[in-house]
Amino acid sequence: MDVFTTKSGRVRGRRAARDPGIVTVLGLPYAAPPFGVRRFREPQPTEPWDGVRDCTAFGPVAPQSAELPGAPSWSPGDEDILTLNIWTPADGPGDLPVLVWIHGGAYVFGSAAQPDFDGTALAGGRLVVVTLNSRLGFEGFGHVPDVDADSDLSDADADADAGGDLPVPGAGTSAAAFPDNRGLLDQIAALEWVRDNISAFGGAPDRVTLAGQSSGATSAACLTVADRARGLFRRAVLHSAVNAFATMEQAARTAAEVATAAGVPATRAGLLAAPPEALVAATDRVCERYAQDPGSGQRHYDPAIYGPVADGVLLTADPLEALAAGAGGAVELLVCHTTEEYWLLDAVGSSAKITSEEQLASFAADFGLPAPLVEGHRERLPDAPLLDVYLSLYSGLLFAEYSTRLAEAHALAGGRAFLARFDRRRDRAGGRVRAWHCADIPFAFGNLHEESVHFLVGGPPGAADQELSRRMAGAWAEFATHGEPGWAPLDGPAGSGATVRVWRTEAEEEADAARRSGGAPRAEGVRRVEDDRGAEHGFRDLWRTAGLPLLAP
Repeated sequence: MDVFTTKSGRVRGRRAARDPGIVTVLGLPYAAPPFGVRRFREPQPTEPWDGVRDCTAFGPVAPQSAELPGAPSWSPGDEDILTLNIWTPADGPGDLPVLVWIHGGAYVFGSAAQPDFDGTALAGGRLVVVTLNSRLGFEGFGHVPDVDADSDLSDADADADAGGDLPVPGAGTSAAAFPDNRGLLDQIAALEWVRDNISAFGGAPDRVTLAGQSSGATSAACLTVADRARGLFRRAVLHSAVNAFATMEQAARTAAEVATAAGVPATRAGLLAAPPEALVAATDRVCERYAQDPGSGQRHYDPAIYGPVADGVLLTADPLEALAAGAGGAVELLVCHTTEEYWLLDAVGSSAKITSEEQLASFAADFGLPAPLVEGHRERLPDAPLLDVYLSLYSGLLFAEYSTRLAEAHALAGGRAFLARFDRRRDRAGGRVRAWHCADIPFAFGNLHEESVHFLVGGPPGAADQELSRRMAGAWAEFATHGEPGWAPLDGPAGSGATVRVWRTEAEEEADAARRSGGAPRAEGVRRVEDDRGAEHGFRDLWRTAGLPLLAP
């Protein structure tokens, strides 16, 4: 039987459907349900259990309104949401490297149960793979006053007033009874669980790599620079990290907007009285209001309103600023972004449609983008519609440039950082399949067969796609195992002689090599790696000149 012993009790898993040599353990709690007296608090330890707990199905997802293909949806009353999932070789020798995955979803949707994140293939590469759920939306990142403005209660009194006898987190310190970065604290609790328990599943607690995409990548970047997470992982994989980080004042304003939409006061008592489903619905209403109001500023273009907060306790600065100051320490980074990030957000309808010169000018003004940056994009996209100019600018602003600078900042501060770009494209009837946001992840996980990802990758995979997937998954495995993904680390800014891996299919590499050399075939064994061509995809030099504004959610 596939039974494992954790510090909380024994659990039973099952063999993976795709590979009976892999054991999956699903829905395993790493912390107690964060509701009732635990709501808006730091995660608390799970209660131990007797007997053998069946862990053969995913646990509930965090409160959200999204319904994603192939994944469970949330229903009011689903409370045991702080769970993780493990894939491990059944005959593993022990002491295997561990990869811990944080999903994306703008901090408001998604889960570890999405088919994209099935860890079977990666575990077949001699890794122990862990995926986790953490609190999202207001439950995870909404600002809750420790004490209401009209009250003289202390933090300890506030704890008692909430109806529980939980210890005040960080009592005697500046820690808050209701911390802002609860979602990040959940992720730290999961990493602590991995440290304390993963050896029972064949993993090495001192060989952990933290990985994530989009908001999950920025979460991992935050933990890379957070003292509280120090020592819990030695490497981090960041795919398409998002440029979004809030001050305390911004988080408080967002909380007030959501409270108003929910019809409750923006106070501790008012917010605790609102059930999770009310705050989910209120969040959706606030986002929709921004989407419908072109005069509402930056949030109009992509109304994501939550994110990590500079609370002065867990985090004091945006990860980019913190990495530049050396806060990443000895953690090794592998950073990747796609070359056409924002086209996905346009395709799914979550982004404003910018089709006129007036709209583009307003977009540039709202984000403080200088005219040479905008005009430079026009010049390099001479035949593209205006919408593509906007999507290219927003791709760099929100994902590509921010991700690249994370790697550069860490390298320039003395850390090891590797940089890659995903540029696999595909032509199909009805149009071009772009190298857009999220398209890289099914390749890296080895899950191209999943029907739910075919929209992202342009249909069922061909042999060239499978070969690219094996290379990308192999790079993750080698980085997690040895700290070497297969190319050189950055030794300076990308595009100034530094090495940048470009992920394409063999056919795309052959075609590109022929184009560059006037028809000569690609040399045997050569893989596509840039040096001195960091601006090939058009825009790096423009951003270096213009500078990158750091954004709030």
